[in-house]
This record gives sequence, C-alpha cells and structure tokens, in this order.
Amino acid sequence: MKLTSLSPGQSARRPRATMRDVAALAGVSLKTVSRVVNNEAGVSTDVRTRVERAIGQLGYQHNLAASTLRRSDGRSNTVGVLLQDVSNSFSAGMLRALEDAARERDVAILASSLDEEPDREHSLVGSLIRRRVDGLVMMPTTQRQDYLADELRSGLPVVFVDRGPKGVDADSVVVDNRAGALLATTHMLEHGHRRIAYLGDLNRISTAAARRAGYRQAHKDAGVPLDPALEVGDLRGDTDAREAMDRLLDLDDPPTAVFAARNSLAIGAVQSLRARGLAHRVALVGFDDFPLADLLDPPLTVVRQDVRRIGTEVARLLFARIDGDDAPPRHVVIEPVLVVRGSGEIAP
Repeated sequence: MKLTSLSPGQSARRPRATMRDVAALAGVSLKTVSRVVNNEAGVSTDVRTRVERAIGQLGYQHNLAASTLRRSDGRSNTVGVLLQDVSNSFSAGMLRALEDAARERDVAILASSLDEEPDREHSLVGSLIRRRVDGLVMMPTTQRQDYLADELRSGLPVVFVDRGPKGVDADSVVVDNRAGALLATTHMLEHGHRRIAYLGDLNRISTAAARRAGYRQAHKDAGVPLDPALEVGDLRGDTDAREAMDRLLDLDDPPTAVFAARNSLAIGAVQSLRARGLAHRVALVGFDDFPLADLLDPPLTVVRQDVRRIGTEVARLLFARIDGDDAPPRHVVIEPVLVVRGSGEIAP
C-alpha cells in the first residue's frame, strides 16, 4: 500500500464543493441549482432529482451567508436571543421552547447570556444587528431600551421577555411577578407565620422590585407589620443567599418562614437550613421551579412560571412580526401558579 505524505503546510482537507461544481455534474445552470437549494418553484421533478443527486455525491453545503446577500427579502433565517443566564433553568427552558418553534421554520438561534451587565447588552445587540438577524428576543438588563428606537422604526422585530420594555413600545411576554409573590407570602401567612424573611435579586431589576412589592402587599393585606431586618436584596446567587440566610437565622428573633424570590436563591436558603438542621422547622417558598425541587427533603413549594407557554408566546409574536404583522405592540401577561409540595406548609 502506498502512503502519500503531506508536505509542511499542506492540508489533507479537500476543497469544498461549490454550486458551480454541482451545476457541472448535474448538467444544469447555476440558476437552476440556486432554485433547488433555495426550494424555489420553476424546476421540473427530473431536474431537481439530478441536482439533489449531484449535491449528495459532492457533499455540497449551501452557503447561507452568501445566499442572504442575494435574497430579495434580505432574511438571514437567524434570530438573536439574549437572556440573563442560559445555564439557569428558567432561561434554559425558555431557550428550548424557542428552539423548537424555530426548528419548524428552519431558523437558527444565536443565544447569549447578559449576566445583568448593561454594557454587555449593548455590545451583543449591536453584534446581532450587524449579523442581520431577522429578529431579537431580549430579557433586558438596561434600565431603558430607547437605543433600539431606530431599529424598531426600521422594522426589526423585537420581543421582550420576563421584563417589559422601557423607553420604547414593543411586544412583550411577562409573568405577573407581584401576584406570584403575593400568592407565596399570603400562603405562609395563612399557615400562621408572622416573621417571614425575603431574599431577593438586585433591587434595580423590575422583576425583583415587583416580587418585593408583592411580599410587602401580602403583609399589608394581612395586617402584619413588616420588619426591615428580614428583607435582604441585591443577592446574585445561591452563595449570596446562603450567607444571607445564615445571618437571618442568627438574629435574636429569627424568621420562621422565607420567601426566596428566585430559584437560585431558594437553593441557597435550602443549603443554609439543612446545614443547621432547620429544613423541617422553617417554612420556605421559592419563586421559579427547577429540576429536582420536588425531590428535596422536604419537597420545595414554589411559585411556578409556565416557561413552555412563555417561550411559545414569544415565538408566536416574533415570527408573526417577521412574517409582516404590523399590528400595534402586544403585551402578554401570564399568571403564575403556586405548587404546594411541603416546605411552604411547615407551621411556625
């Protein structure tokens, strides 16, 4: 057997097949190949079969970027999705719902995490627009999004999710965060608790502010005084939440119940309570469900957002806009539900 050696710098990869190669093998024009790969009309079944056979023989891969430059509608068949943290179960579930909807249309998703960094949002939005995405889905970090005004006026479809837009009017899909927090806190008040702690995300985030407002409203409705010492905000994850929970438990008059206003904060609270042997003595309700929450001891009571429905609504609005819907912006509000499992029903 003879082995062919490669000289330094010589690549073993063969050149990619081109549309011209396909046309030559199939014995048709470049225009005919273009019509076939773009699934356009005007090509007979026999000719289409020959072209597809040539594509298979050559391993030809259609260059979508080049195709976009030639398409009359200018579409790239890509959409940008900017969420806070794609590793979080809420964002991951949202992304999956969007992917399923996009796949049906042969649309690719370019996704990234914003990590509550306004500069990162500006940079990523600019990058996606330069790539000519057909639309944007955003869970905004910035306080105002009027920097998108020109893009919206020019027809770029943008759907805001989880947090409504500020400074511009555009489609949005949000959950009634205040109602969810009110539901969770009222639930523990009805079980006899009068010292309920609050663990919240960054105070500047609109969803965190709404959940804190719901927590306070529940106390007001029940005629139970609020203790500022039990409210802890600006927590970014489970480590912050665990440390905050430890400090709360060290108070002279510690809480008998906790409302953790984000799934990662609920995890930190669970870690603290378990370490102190209080998991069955201090009630806990979290906002947002997450995998294995029902397998904790005790199982975690949560305010659940229907992530699948949220993602489906976002996709419906986005692709309707891409298809030409020019109706006034729509604002969809989805009600959360309380899932009772055990942790939130512990008596004081």
